[in-house]
Amino acid sequence: MPVEHYENFPVASFLLPAKLRRPVEAIYRFARGADDIADEGTASNEERLQGLARYNAELDRIERGQRPDSPEFGELAAVITEWRLPLQLFRDLLDAFAQDVVQKRYADYPGLLDYCRRSANPVGRLLLHIFDRASDDNLRRSDCICSALQLINFWQDIAVDWTKDRIYLPLEDLVRFGIAENQIAERRCTPDWTALLDFQIERSRTLMLSGAPLVHELPGRLGWEIRLTVQGGLRILERIQQARGDIFRQRPVLGLADWLRMGGRALFM
Repeated sequence: MPVEHYENFPVASFLLPAKLRRPVEAIYRFARGADDIADEGTASNEERLQGLARYNAELDRIERGQRPDSPEFGELAAVITEWRLPLQLFRDLLDAFAQDVVQKRYADYPGLLDYCRRSANPVGRLLLHIFDRASDDNLRRSDCICSALQLINFWQDIAVDWTKDRIYLPLEDLVRFGIAENQIAERRCTPDWTALLDFQIERSRTLMLSGAPLVHELPGRLGWEIRLTVQGGLRILERIQQARGDIFRQRPVLGLADWLRMGGRALFM
């Protein structure tokens, strides 16, 4: 399954047991399809919201035990029924995607985390339900990991998001570090900008590490999957910091050397 196009989704790779790939891929297709409606192409905001409303209508039909209107939802309906997945988590994803259509700025960090609660955290929670590991502690730790991954992707993609008129850096933090929006437009990396990114990096790293003990609660190959996911997020933060926050010249990505480093670190988590 390709994963590079939906950054908030833990990788459904060969590390996952074969019997779990079907439900994981069904969730991925739902999230990817809805995210594309909200974010890709040249549709108007009204058309995007209508598309997401159709997704919600299909969830309503699944909840009522009716056959979905769209064949692509047939597999999702079967997975939701078989694995007893909470429908609200799917609705939370759609709510976040709809918010992305109309909201382009976030006043503060709590507001941004609330967006992450709906845009990223449902994925981790759904996976825990599939793996029968949805205890309160595990759900809390999963939320930390998923929100951290979402934030890391924001810092990684500041320049990309600007082209869509989006800024996920909290506006109160821009003011605190003396950064105006035109500095992003001009792609200027100053000492104040570096300080702002260092601040976000440390906050995201702390959040990720607070969820990292989840890996010890997950069995076998799944535990290794999440170990690599956590280490991948932490490594991107390191790459941003090594570049002194200059994400404008080159988007930080992981290469072969990074994967080898991540694998070594995962051994000692």
